[in-house]
Amino acid sequence: MPKGVPNKRYTPEFKRMVVETMEKEHLSIYATMQEFGINDHKIIERWERIYLEEGPEGLS
Repeated sequence: MPKGVPNKRYTPEFKRMVVETMEKEHLSIYATMQEFGINDHKIIERWERIYLEEGPEGLS
């Protein structure tokens, strides 16, 4: 059974904060997961890819 809240929605502001904090503080994906209480590394990887390809607006 997966951990965390199923179908949890994250705001664009939260996504941007996660990615920018990870970049600024040179955190690994797993350290970022612990910092923000996110249980799936794929979510953060997806946000990071979108942020790098489309900029912060892409996370909306």
